Amino acid sequence: MVLKTTSKSFSVALFLLVIVLVMYLALFSYVSDLWLIRSLSFSQGTLQQRWKSRRIEQTQQEMSTSATITCDRSHTNYDLCSINGSCNLDPRTGTITLMDPTFGPSATLIEKIRPYPKKEDNWIMQRIDKLVLTSGLTRSCDITHDSPAIVFSAGGYIGSIYHDFFDCLIPLFITANKYFPDRDFILVVTNPKEWWMPKYINVLGEFSKHKTILLDKENVSITHCFTSAIVGLISHESMTVDLNQTTNSKSLVDFHNLLGKAFNTNITTIRTHNKPRLILVSRYGAIGRVMLNEKEIKEMLEDIGFEVITFRPSGTTSLREAYKLIKSSHGMVGVHGAALTHLLFLRPGSVFVQVVPVGLEWVKTCYESPAKAMKLDYIEYPINVGESSLVEKYDRDDLVLKDPIAFRGMDWNVSKMKVYLKEQDVRLDVNRFRKHMNKAYEKANSFMNING
Repeated sequence: MVLKTTSKSFSVALFLLVIVLVMYLALFSYVSDLWLIRSLSFSQGTLQQRWKSRRIEQTQQEMSTSATITCDRSHTNYDLCSINGSCNLDPRTGTITLMDPTFGPSATLIEKIRPYPKKEDNWIMQRIDKLVLTSGLTRSCDITHDSPAIVFSAGGYIGSIYHDFFDCLIPLFITANKYFPDRDFILVVTNPKEWWMPKYINVLGEFSKHKTILLDKENVSITHCFTSAIVGLISHESMTVDLNQTTNSKSLVDFHNLLGKAFNTNITTIRTHNKPRLILVSRYGAIGRVMLNEKEIKEMLEDIGFEVITFRPSGTTSLREAYKLIKSSHGMVGVHGAALTHLLFLRPGSVFVQVVPVGLEWVKTCYESPAKAMKLDYIEYPINVGESSLVEKYDRDDLVLKDPIAFRGMDWNVSKMKVYLKEQDVRLDVNRFRKHMNKAYEKANSFMNING
C-alpha cells in the first residue's frame, strides 16, 4: 500500500516536471526566436547603413574623379582640354567654370588655353583669345543647354580658304567624330569674323544638330551652361585625317561627302561633248606664283582634248557653286597656292596636278597629302629654274636658284619666304608641261568613262 502511493506520487511529480520543462523550452525557443529576429533586423540595418555609407563615399569619389578638367599639351600644333562635368561659360571674362560642389576653395583647378591649332606659331597665337578653365561652386546661367560643347577659335589665319579648312573645318571634323559622332553637341566659336558664319553655316550644320554660338560683341554678356566641354581642336599634319591617329574610320573622303551634304549637290552631269572636264585654277594680280602664259597653257590643254574651265576664286565665291562645278569635273591643275584647297571638292579618283615653283618643294605636301588621302590621282610638275621669273632677278649661280635649301637655311624668315611665295611667277615650258598633261588626260578620260 505504501509502495503504490509512493509510485503514484512519483509519476505525478515526473509528469509535472515534464510539463514545466516543455513550457521552459517553448519559452526559451520564443525568446530565442525573438532575439534572433531582432538581431537579424539590427544586423541587416547595420549592413544596409554600412553599404549606404560606402555607396555615398563611392558616389562622391566617382563625382570627384569624373568631374575634372584635364589638358593634353603633348602635341606640337595643338592643345586640347576636356571639362568632364557641368560647366558655365562667361564670355565677358573668357572663363569656363566646372561646377562641382565637391571642390572647395583649396581644390580650385586652373588651366589656360588658346583653342586654335597653331600652337607652334607664337605670332598668331598671341592674337587668339585665351580661355581660362577653372572650378567652382554651382552658379546660375542665362541659357542652360542639355548638351556638351566644343569650343574653338575662328581667328588666326582664318580668311584664307586653306586655313579655313586646315586650321578649322578639318580639325573640327576630327574632333567632333572622336567625341560626339552622334552630332549632339554645340559649337561655340571665339574670335568669329562677320563673314565667317554666313560662309560656312551649311558646313557647320552638318557637324552639329544644334545652333552655333558665336562669342561676338552681341553675345558677350550672355552666360551659357553645358553638360561638359571640349576646348580646342585636334589637328593632324598636312590638311588631312591621319587614320592612325583616329579612334574611328572617318577619313578625308568622308569629309568630302559631308561637304556634299552641306551644299546639297546631287550632281547629275549632262555632257554636251565627250571630253573630260579640267579645272584650271588661275592666280591673278600681284600675289605671286601667277601662271604668266596661262592663255597658251589653256590652249594646249584644249588641244590635248580637255574641256578646260578657268576657275578664279575670290573671297566672295559661293562655296556651293564652286563645289557643284568642281565635283562635276574630272581633274584640276594649278600652281601651288591656297586655291588648290578646292581639291577637297573633287570626286575620289579624279586627277589632281600640282605645279611646284622653285624653292617650294618643302611645302608641296600641303596639297599632295590631302590629294592622296582623298584618293585622287596625284601628278606633280616641279618647274625648272628657267620656268621661274626669279631668273630675271637672280643669277643662276645664286643660292636663291642654285640651292634654295641652303638659301633658306635654318632661318626661314619673312623676307626669304617672300622671295619664293610673292616675288616668283611661272612661265611654263609648254612642250615639257604637255608631256605631264598627256598622262593626266589619259587618267581623267578613263575616270570619266567609268564614273561619268
